Amino acid sequence: MKRNPFAIAALALCAGALTGCASTPVGPPQLDLPAVSPQTSNSLATDHWWTAFNDPALDKLVDEALAHNLDLAAAITRVDYARSQVLFAQSDLYPSLDLVGNASRDRSTQSATNPLPPGYSPISQDFRLGVQASYELDLWGKFRTAAHAAREDLLASEYARETVRTVVAAQTAQTYFNLVAADAQLALLEDTQKSREESLSLQRDQLQAGVIGEFEFRTAEAERASVIGDVAVAKRAVSEDESALAVLAGRSPRAVFDPQIERDRQVKAFTTIPQIPAGLTSDLLQRRPDIQQSEAQLAAANLRIDVARADYFPAISLTGVFGSESGLLKNLFSGPAMIWGVGAALAQPLVGLKAIEANVDAQTARRNEAVVDYTKIVQSAFKDTHDALSANQTTREALAAQSERATKLSQALELSDLRYKSGYSPYLEVLDSQRQLLQAQTLQINAALNARLALVDLAKALGGGWDYPHAVAGR
Repeated sequence: MKRNPFAIAALALCAGALTGCASTPVGPPQLDLPAVSPQTSNSLATDHWWTAFNDPALDKLVDEALAHNLDLAAAITRVDYARSQVLFAQSDLYPSLDLVGNASRDRSTQSATNPLPPGYSPISQDFRLGVQASYELDLWGKFRTAAHAAREDLLASEYARETVRTVVAAQTAQTYFNLVAADAQLALLEDTQKSREESLSLQRDQLQAGVIGEFEFRTAEAERASVIGDVAVAKRAVSEDESALAVLAGRSPRAVFDPQIERDRQVKAFTTIPQIPAGLTSDLLQRRPDIQQSEAQLAAANLRIDVARADYFPAISLTGVFGSESGLLKNLFSGPAMIWGVGAALAQPLVGLKAIEANVDAQTARRNEAVVDYTKIVQSAFKDTHDALSANQTTREALAAQSERATKLSQALELSDLRYKSGYSPYLEVLDSQRQLLQAQTLQINAALNARLALVDLAKALGGGWDYPHAVAGR
């Protein structure tokens, strides 16, 4: 049976329309979220969470990093690129208007059987100048949807920039606290080295006087050498943290090679940790920029499925031209040379439907991947918050215990030194007390560092910090 080609085209058009009408899910998936603590249900993110530490040097460094960090500068350029893509996508919503012009010169051939008429020149020329307009009707919303998808990409890039801001601020604070801890450790070791030098000088005098044996003297020398080695390691840590902060702050290569970092060197202030509220905030999904970025990417993926489906529908284009045409350049702008024209065209895919279907399937697969990515990011956000809340509690407990231990061992050292000077115990007891106190003070500094790093991790996990009236209570 012979089939009518117009009937085939109509059937294809109907099939494409039905396929294109399939609905695309809107919005992120619903997830099973944990309960919210009542006292934090209305908390808001704080842009400058690092000010809770009451450290002007830290505030200055973070502000410098947010202004000059190169990773953040790269993220800003990606926002500019996404903004240009929005303008590019929106350009399809408007007609295009072009100035067109051409000139040609041809020579006609002749033969004995096909001579040119008398007086007819074999050379012909043509000049044309005008404006040409073209516009594809957006009957199915393809271009509007594509522009909307580009705007979602722009939002995603802006949220990505905010994610980088959060990470840069957190990395700067963490590196700064590492540097302050290294300073505290270096100061402690240098004081210990000075004490060991004084003790060794005393031991040398006693050895020469025959009060102690060579064993006690060599033991004192070994203790001094051990501390000297630890001082070298601490100096290296200080140097590396200084250069790392210079890089985070976006300083020049010269400043990175010779970093000058201002900081608070008071150990007592370092071991004092700000108090923050406990519990889970209710607006975590709105506060974390990485989640907002994933939502925008998911929305863009949904919209691009609709863009792909729109290819099932016919495309209707309008064209128009207005200008002048003449065989002589001098007559190009004369009245009789004026030309104009309008036209319309309709294109409906018939054979290429499988390619359109494949594109729809590809965009659907990308959307499904975006759903999985969104779920993973939300899952990671709550894990980060859970771990940071737990670390905030446990590191404070560890700091309190290590501080108490250091205090008690300091008292024990005084007693052992008194016993030694009174002749009730050997010098080895004093050395042992010194070792234990040095270890305890080192662990106290590390515990204070861990507590501060846990606060930074919590600020990052909460999407920018915390906000409540007494953020520095107990400081």
